[in-house]
Amino acid sequence: MASATKNLKRAGVYSVALLASTMLTSVAASAQTAPGAVSLEEVVVTAQKRSENLQDVPVSIQAMGEAKLEQLQVGNFVDYVKYLPSVSFTTAGPGFGQVYMRGVASGGDGNHSGSLPSVGVYLDEQPISTIQGALDVHVYDMARVEALAGPQGTLYGASSQAGTLRIITNKPTTTGFSAGVDVEGNIVDGDDTGHVEEAFVNIPLSDTIAVRLVGWNEEAAGYIDNVKGTRTYTRGDSDPTNDLTISNAGIAKDNYNSSSTLGGRVGLRVELGDNWVITPMVMGQRAKTRGLYAYDPKVGDLKVTHFYPESSDDRWVQTAMTIEGQIANLDVTYAGSYLKRDVDTRQDYSDYSYFYDQVGYGFYWTNDAGGLANPSQYIQGKDGFTKESHEIRLATPDDKRLRVIGGLFYQRQQHNITQRYKIDGIGKDIEVPGYSDTIWLTAQQRIDRDYAGFGEVSFDITPKLTVMGGIRFFKSDNSLEGFYGYGKGYGSTGEKACFRTGGVNGAPCTNLDKRVKETGNVPKVTVTYKFDDDKLAYVTYSEGFRPGGINRRSTLPPYQADYLKNYEFGWKTSWLENRVRWNGAAYMEDWKNFQFSILGANGLTEIKNANQARIKGLESDITWAVATGFTLSGSAAYTDAKLSANYCGVTDSSGNPITTCASPQAPDGTALPVTPKFKANLTARYEFDIGPYESFVQASMVNQTGNWTDLRLKERAIIGRQAGYTLVDLSGGFTRDDWSASVYVKNLADKRASLNRYAECAESVCGAQTYIVPNQPRTVGVKVGRKF
Repeated sequence: MASATKNLKRAGVYSVALLASTMLTSVAASAQTAPGAVSLEEVVVTAQKRSENLQDVPVSIQAMGEAKLEQLQVGNFVDYVKYLPSVSFTTAGPGFGQVYMRGVASGGDGNHSGSLPSVGVYLDEQPISTIQGALDVHVYDMARVEALAGPQGTLYGASSQAGTLRIITNKPTTTGFSAGVDVEGNIVDGDDTGHVEEAFVNIPLSDTIAVRLVGWNEEAAGYIDNVKGTRTYTRGDSDPTNDLTISNAGIAKDNYNSSSTLGGRVGLRVELGDNWVITPMVMGQRAKTRGLYAYDPKVGDLKVTHFYPESSDDRWVQTAMTIEGQIANLDVTYAGSYLKRDVDTRQDYSDYSYFYDQVGYGFYWTNDAGGLANPSQYIQGKDGFTKESHEIRLATPDDKRLRVIGGLFYQRQQHNITQRYKIDGIGKDIEVPGYSDTIWLTAQQRIDRDYAGFGEVSFDITPKLTVMGGIRFFKSDNSLEGFYGYGKGYGSTGEKACFRTGGVNGAPCTNLDKRVKETGNVPKVTVTYKFDDDKLAYVTYSEGFRPGGINRRSTLPPYQADYLKNYEFGWKTSWLENRVRWNGAAYMEDWKNFQFSILGANGLTEIKNANQARIKGLESDITWAVATGFTLSGSAAYTDAKLSANYCGVTDSSGNPITTCASPQAPDGTALPVTPKFKANLTARYEFDIGPYESFVQASMVNQTGNWTDLRLKERAIIGRQAGYTLVDLSGGFTRDDWSASVYVKNLADKRASLNRYAECAESVCGAQTYIVPNQPRTVGVKVGRKF
């Protein structure tokens, strides 16, 4: 225990230094300011599935309200995540982000058919994390974004192993008509331009019925240049006339990457008597990207040389309904949703052709005439997701000494996968039957089913001391069926491994059909002590889980569920008559048998359990109303995440990790990837009047240290380490009557932050060709809006 305490103190040194200095400054300055002259507004959250003051909730939460989201120019996932220090992420571009919390990230280069996310993402009451990741919801007319750090498995379930992100929309209201419209124009990197149009209207149709309509359109500028270049494939013999040189002259262009996003939301509120409210909602979005959101440092800053067109078309619609009411003195809530998402992608995969096929063997694919075909590969993908969820829960009144909340949950999500690895002009005796020019086909259907019953009981032992206990019992039932591999003319997988005719999505046959079921439970216990109305402290023990599943390489055993145990001490405090709000938490987490996805032979995703890790950290946030109109806010996290056993890269026949080996791929003590050791942000905002104009100026800074993108030491040496960075944003503007106008500069110093580093195929094959996904270069914009 003494050792753990010592390590926890060491883990918090940077965060404590930052926040303590801010606190001391605030106290000194406040002594010169009239007490009570200014105060902070109350923040209401629904993290515990009840509406509560943020300061009364014994959970580590960061909440960004509607005003804060607008002030920070938040429009998407990347925009708000950078202000959440406990959250880290990787991304390949819009709509393809993976989110992590508190260092619970293993890295790896696995692609589709990977593990479920370890962080749940919710839109209002409904989960929106699909099997391959969460939706990238355009942020407009949102009430708030909540980040719940640590396992939330009791109330939120399987994909909230390490934490939960909640995006809360503004709901229809019968209190009156309101509307707004905002128009924005921007220029990126002093070159390409973009624009955004957004609008909402709330219309009471009667005293008991209201509708809210929201819409948005965004054209985002490009900033990656695809420069002209060539690539030569050698036959591997002494005759240079057998070599083949390809060029990208037909698709080379400046500002190669760009995107278009169009979406809308319709919500309805129907009040049935005094006690019941029905809130149905339909929300949809289509995001189309062109080009690549990464650059090749060997070609140049924000430059790449790619040879085949690249794009994505991400379309989704979610229908949802929430019913809230009372039966006797019980609050009753039903939340259900159905999500349909379809993603079409096209990717250049010629790096694999060059570094694996050509370097290893000399190019050798032939056409129907027996001549050599251009060996360059590209991928055409079609991913279809559906997700259906239902939850019903009961809660006793929250003003009673004994409070109970409990319910039942069901979820079914499906992923239809079609990935065609194509070489134009290859012979029909080589291609997969039914799929022309396709050298390799993945056509599979994955279905994950989750069932759960959950409950939490809180009891006020005294007016100051409360104890809460909760548990979630779960059952998971996951299956994977379909085809992967070559046609009959090549290789040992594919058709040669089939055991049944007919297949998923028109595949010639079936060579994979497996199913795995698991049951278990995760508990939570919290003890809270309120010193007074402005200060509380709590201790929590909680667990989170993530279900296991099927490996798409049928020769591997299923991967097992992994569990996270969390030991946490936290505090919520307000000082100086609510002028200073200081919250934080210190924690230690043990991550057992965690799932690790890699690309194995032939580029197949392999998921293996990788023994265990220990994570220690401190997270804290502070908001200080310095004087009338002047506010400082900041947050920081220190995360020390390391393996606590060797990762050898192998398991036994049951899928249990083996930790004894002569040369571990990552030895005990290796830092976990993705999460920086230190991440912080600071925002200063001053609001003032100039005649009839309510004006403001604002400066924001985010900083984080460097990190790795992979757990394995060999892959780290190939891909390299991501450097730390500091980014600064500025904005200013005014409001007069119903009109508002502002100007902003994002990434003032035009710094390059590395959001991801990767190779197109396994690092051991394509590692000589590394790509960096950068943040957006300096962006200058103007925004004008009007409220009605």
